[in-house]
Amino acid sequence: MIGIIGGTGPEGRGLALRFALAGQQVILGSRSKTCADEAVSKILSKAPSSAVTAALNADAAQMGEVVFIVVPYTAQRSILESLASHLQGKIVVTAVVPVIVTGGVASSVEIPDGSAALEAQATLPLSEVVAAFHTVSATDLWRSEDPIESDVVVCANDRDASDTIFGLVESIPGLRAIDGGGLENATYVERFTAFLLNINRRYKAHSAIKIVGI
Repeated sequence: MIGIIGGTGPEGRGLALRFALAGQQVILGSRSKTCADEAVSKILSKAPSSAVTAALNADAAQMGEVVFIVVPYTAQRSILESLASHLQGKIVVTAVVPVIVTGGVASSVEIPDGSAALEAQATLPLSEVVAAFHTVSATDLWRSEDPIESDVVVCANDRDASDTIFGLVESIPGLRAIDGGGLENATYVERFTAFLLNINRRYKAHSAIKIVGI
């Protein structure tokens, strides 16, 4: 069962839809049950027979076996601190990208811990944090009638956790999981995402990454 914290935003809804279509049970969490219900209703309109339910963030954290964090970076620490007891012993996947947009241009935010993923691990010492899905467009995730031609770089310190997320990535048609090494490498993926956002703005596109030669 997959829990999604901050699941009412575009990225959360898109991931929930794709995982549900892949046959996963998904609990979509929000600070507002009403907002979660509305998001689930939109998902079910595209995937009527899928197993997606709405919940508050705390319930999604408690019930999810793997829990995804898709909140703005500015909210990450406070949300994780509030949910830490529910996330002990679990795989926590962060797709959080610390960026600011000024004059339409995205730039990376300097993080004392080195990256949002490393900050998440420091905040959740009893959880196994994995970084993944930073560079996959929310628009492409939501456009479920089309496969996504993209690689997903997965950074983790634990092999079993990494293998679990590899399986979830590749359950979505068109996605390929790439081993990005330890969690310390998440900083490069997070920073590259800011660069990718600027490319997308320039070309009015939803570009993704493909790594060739492997």
